[in-house]
Amino acid sequence: MNQDEKPAAILVVDDEESVRFVLSRGLEAKGALVDTADTFSTAADKLTGTEYDIVFLDINLPGGSGFDLFGQAGVGPRPPSVVVMTADATMQNAVTAMRRGAFDYITKPFDMDVVEILVSRIMEYRAMSAELGALRSRREVGDPEEMVGKSAAMQSLFKFMGRAADSTDTVLVTGPTGSGKELVARALHFQSRRAAAPFVTVNCAAVPSELLESEMFGHIKGAFTGAVESREGKFAAAGEGSILLDEIGDMPLPLQAKMLRVLQEREYYPVGSSRPRRTLARVIASTNKNLEEETKAARFRDDLFHRLNVLCAQAPTLDERKEDIPLLVESFLARAARTLGEAPKRANPEVIEAFMARSWPGNVRQLENAVRRAVALAPGDTITLEDLPSEAGGRGSAEPGEAASLEGAARTLYPDIAHGAVYETVIRRVEKALIETAMKRCGDVQSKAAEELGLNRNTLAKKIAELRIEKGGRK
Repeated sequence: MNQDEKPAAILVVDDEESVRFVLSRGLEAKGALVDTADTFSTAADKLTGTEYDIVFLDINLPGGSGFDLFGQAGVGPRPPSVVVMTADATMQNAVTAMRRGAFDYITKPFDMDVVEILVSRIMEYRAMSAELGALRSRREVGDPEEMVGKSAAMQSLFKFMGRAADSTDTVLVTGPTGSGKELVARALHFQSRRAAAPFVTVNCAAVPSELLESEMFGHIKGAFTGAVESREGKFAAAGEGSILLDEIGDMPLPLQAKMLRVLQEREYYPVGSSRPRRTLARVIASTNKNLEEETKAARFRDDLFHRLNVLCAQAPTLDERKEDIPLLVESFLARAARTLGEAPKRANPEVIEAFMARSWPGNVRQLENAVRRAVALAPGDTITLEDLPSEAGGRGSAEPGEAASLEGAARTLYPDIAHGAVYETVIRRVEKALIETAMKRCGDVQSKAAEELGLNRNTLAKKIAELRIEKGGRK
């Protein structure tokens, strides 16, 4: 903080005395005028009777939620800039804080050097801005598949999502395969005003190029061979909601030109039609490719890239957020339990350490598949290193002949599967073949097959139903 400037008037709201003490002493040493409050009602009174430049606000307070104080903090011609503090660094808290109008969001414990830099930045911003935008309080809509992460990379992503959720601008989500790009897109939709409208996905890599235009824009009867009736496309289905163009880097060049018109004019033509259709859907695009390099190689239109790259979010690799692995494993175990209708299994601490010690080229998707496999194969309620294959950091391994056979099968299956779905599809096919073989060996007696596989009988029964396995392996 510049000592020559007007001293910052700061209110620290936290029920922990140590937090109030550290912030007060540190900020007063830099010339700030600091006031404190330890309860919801005290903070509300002070916000009503005093003008502050900055409020450091804890979420969990005696007497109420810190989020409910945004109403008092947002009144007057020069409302204070709010910095939310919390030890519970969830996506929902981060998104809610930014959507309510918080200037920033910090997690405990925090570094005073970071706090001082933040205060300086806020004061500079207030000096340049004659009036801050009114702080908003909106209804919250939760994504049914909430992202988790306390790492700096994920907290930065959550802040971006909170600020960008209600924008009408196109969002480009980049990141490697398996890093959660679609989850980012879903969260942007479900945290926005469009949440009640449809969220529609088009996988530009999975749909054959000759069918992709019809998939997106629809077609009229007789537009091409086999078009026996008119059909609405994904843009029509999205309505006023959001449409995700997944792996847009694989979109054919001729279709890219038509997509550019959609972004520029907000209209499109169904295949075979001469009448344009309007679209109010918000476009979110994702890719695991470097589109700048693709434009240099003339595989992607430069003008379309610049239209897409209005707001850009980077989904971090799992190796960039290793500290999130314990949270992710816990989330995947809970999700597997809900699917199976069983109590969640626990992961031995050695399993977490093994997961954190290895690299994850397949990112979060690869980790989730490793957890799902361990849940399926662990005989008890605790997953140990013996339940993990060596490639996942465990002690389990296949016999040399079995390993060669499995490797050959994987290499054979690989080219036959859509880009981005190889790992999950191969695992699913192998799992089905494995259970069919066990059932045949055990004369279709589920209890014997479950014992041989090392599975809980209920788990095996659910998998047989899920994979549609019939007696004798018949389809």
